[in-house]
Amino acid sequence: MKKRKKAHPAFLFLSILLLAVAVLTVAISRPGGKENFIALSETEKASLENKDMNYSNQQENVIYLAGGCFWGIEHLFASIPGVINAESGYANGNSAENANYQKVLTGSTGFRETVRVEYDPEKVSLDALLLAYFYVIDPTVENRQGNDVGTQYQTGVYYTNEKAKETVLRIAEIEKSRAKAFHVEIGPLLNFYPAESYHQNYLKNNPGGYCHIPTDEIKLFSTLRIDPGDYKKPAKESIRDKLTKEQYQVTQENATERPFYNEFWNKFEKGIYVDVVTGEPLFSSADKFESSCGWPAFSKPIEMPAVIEIDDYSYGMYRTEVRSRAGDSHLGHVFTNDPESPNGVRYCINSASLRFIPYAHMENEGYGYLMGLFES
Repeated sequence: MKKRKKAHPAFLFLSILLLAVAVLTVAISRPGGKENFIALSETEKASLENKDMNYSNQQENVIYLAGGCFWGIEHLFASIPGVINAESGYANGNSAENANYQKVLTGSTGFRETVRVEYDPEKVSLDALLLAYFYVIDPTVENRQGNDVGTQYQTGVYYTNEKAKETVLRIAEIEKSRAKAFHVEIGPLLNFYPAESYHQNYLKNNPGGYCHIPTDEIKLFSTLRIDPGDYKKPAKESIRDKLTKEQYQVTQENATERPFYNEFWNKFEKGIYVDVVTGEPLFSSADKFESSCGWPAFSKPIEMPAVIEIDDYSYGMYRTEVRSRAGDSHLGHVFTNDPESPNGVRYCINSASLRFIPYAHMENEGYGYLMGLFES
């Protein structure tokens, strides 16, 4: 048998030295030295196993919404006219193999219980869907909604294209401005895996099942006629240009006009009152009543989600402020136990925040779809 020649000692020393230099160079080229090198290699390995999905070819009319337990969010959006499909699933987690209920339930996978909402933009706008989402969630808390606690219940809005991104960021800015804290994740969708079949249409198949969204709110959104996407908030410069000084101070700076010395306090002509900034319909003359407060008084809005109610602690008092949904205009305040109101509720609204559309002009001004409010 032919014997292998032994390597010269000098060659062995040189080889070991070069190998040591190579290893040291790789280690110190990463921040943190050798320990970080090991951690990064593990991270890189996980990354290889979990490549972010490519959604560039997905249709534009899809949005992903994480709002706590996906049973309720799915049921809500499935009930909204114009939604084509609502599918429960897991979004933005660490690996495909962890995209199942038992592992997501541990709260260690990064996945959020999320609903994929596909909609017909000819029948419902993305604005309407996002504002419905913010109406039913609590944006002020992290990793929880209702009684459900855990990272899987973190709220989030995830988009897959630039058009949706623009709308999401615009609506998120409005919501941030009227929330005392804002902990909703806003960003691109990285991955999404449909949940197990027994989670799909859960509340439809189990009507008495758990839901953190009140049943009345879900029913409410199934019958809405006003789409806030038709009444987008203009740019700040445009708002200043279109309003009078008093209208601007009231709607944008939360001022209050004088009682009894305003346009609509004692007006009872048939018609609707819309946001002076956006034109979104807010109140009907059918719900207006005579009040000694000196401002226009309504027992309810045309549709409850058209106005947003916010705790107001200004001037050393506790009141409930009322703002418009799409325009975020300051409107006034709402009070309960009012003896002059037919239902005990008084929406006390500044005339300067409103524009009146007489019934005879509603069709021509694009509000004909609401003329049924007066049929009774």
